[in-house]
Amino acid sequence: MLHYGPRPFLHEMREELERAPCKRITLRPLSPTIGAEIGGVDLGDLDGETFAEIERAHLDYKVIFFRDQDITTEQHLAFARRFGELEEHPFLPSKEGYTKIIRFAKDEDVKGVENVWHSDVSWREQPSLGSVLRAHEVPSVGGDTLFSDMVAAYQGLDDELKAKLEGLRAVHDFTRTFGLLLDPEALAEKQKEFPAIEHPVVRTHPVTGKKAIYVNAVFTSHIVGMEREEGDRLLLLLYSQAAVPEYQCRFRWQKNSIAFWDNRSLQHYAASDYWPQQRVMERVTIIGARPA
Repeated sequence: MLHYGPRPFLHEMREELERAPCKRITLRPLSPTIGAEIGGVDLGDLDGETFAEIERAHLDYKVIFFRDQDITTEQHLAFARRFGELEEHPFLPSKEGYTKIIRFAKDEDVKGVENVWHSDVSWREQPSLGSVLRAHEVPSVGGDTLFSDMVAAYQGLDDELKAKLEGLRAVHDFTRTFGLLLDPEALAEKQKEFPAIEHPVVRTHPVTGKKAIYVNAVFTSHIVGMEREEGDRLLLLLYSQAAVPEYQCRFRWQKNSIAFWDNRSLQHYAASDYWPQQRVMERVTIIGARPA
């Protein structure tokens, strides 16, 4: 699957976004189909109309960014709760006193290892709708987060491959990553709580109705009912789509910057190029629906 020159469907996707003007917020797209910085808002004090435009921008651009949001922890939680019930992560460390806030504190001793393209908690029966990530301490340079549009990636597949993917399901399993840190007894207990789960290889967004590739190199184990070697080749091809620059945007963090991504339609990658500097982030995650 080699592409040379323009991908015409990106132009069509960009035109669709340009037909949705906003009145209460400002939008600065970071790429033709994914990512936009939103201005003119205080996430700690949102009226209903402004919130509705933010919600629409989140669906349209798949990840939205806010600068200079000096909000409290309670306001961080309250903003995320407007989108749904919040998740508690069973493996990642939480902020003291707040079980629904994941705290990523990286430094010389704790290295960033999230530098693989992935979709969060795809090993859950109900993977997340999305996450609201806020920067507390950032390195002087580096530590960007990249996002890749899995809707565009699906559109970029040829018709023969799309037909092959129709109806396929894949297994997602936490043991491929988090399970490596557990002793056998603890692993067995967590496997009872979070058994390996099947999801469609191509999922349909529950709100927009758009199709997106839904396998990732971190948590996907294999394709159900397909000979392993053939399935692995197909997965590698699908994983590689996240690395296409035409499907990506990249965000440079500053203190009090916030990213809110739609976990149903993209993958992300946290660049680990800032060691041994500090990078401290806090994430609140919203529970989603089972992929279909």
